[in-house]
Parts: sequence; structure tokens; C-alpha cells
Amino acid sequence: MFITRMIEEKRRFRRYKERTAQLPTNYRTAVDGFERYLMVFAPNKGSDLQAMLDDLAELFEESAANGTLIREIVGDDPVEFIETLRRNYPMGQWIVKENERLVRAINASTHAESGADATTDTRTARNTGEETTL
Repeated sequence: MFITRMIEEKRRFRRYKERTAQLPTNYRTAVDGFERYLMVFAPNKGSDLQAMLDDLAELFEESAANGTLIREIVGDDPVEFIETLRRNYPMGQWIVKENERLVRAINASTHAESGADATTDTRTARNTGEETTL
């Protein structure tokens, strides 16, 4: 089963690469940049990453077909665009878990210093944009 899953993931990735190779050069360059970013910061589970890449390819295919400019797609901040996309795929996001763990640890340590109840504080975990109640 593991080998079958690996083979299927590899096939999906090849299909994705074939799709992005058909994009106009400027769209392909943008997708390649986002792909590199996601390879570093996205979930480490292949199927989760592939879901993001497939959706990214679809977005850029549709945008190229409609003549939508790249800046109209990603806005002024490409990092914010790709981070927003990444946050829409919560499965396997180790960084979200680690952000929350860090916030809990720091809150617990500062509450211990002040004698406050560490379970009632709310903080926003970086890179998630979501509040974490502690």
C-alpha cells in the first residue's frame, strides 16, 4: 500500500508539472516560485502538498486563460498570498502546531511569573492568523 501511494503521488506530481509547463512563461515562473516556497513551508505529507500545488496550478491556468494579470492574482505581497493559500490547508501543518505550542509555553511561563491563570489568555499564533485560547 505504501509503494502504491508513493507511485500515485509521483504520477500526480508529474501531471502537475505537465500542466504548469503549458502555462505562459510569466505564469509558469510565478508558479515555480510558489512551488519552491511550498516545498519548504508546506506540509511534509506528499498528498497534502500535492493538493495545494494542484489548486495553485488550476488558479494560474484559469487566470492565464482569462488574461488576469499575475499581480491581480497575488496582490502586492506574494508571501502573504502564498501563506494565505497554505493556511487554507490545515492537514499536516507542523508549523501551526509548533506556533501554538510556542505561544502556550511563553504564556505559561509569563503567567507563572505573574501568578495569573495561563488557561484564560488568548494570543494570535504567527503564520496562522488564528487566535489560540490558552
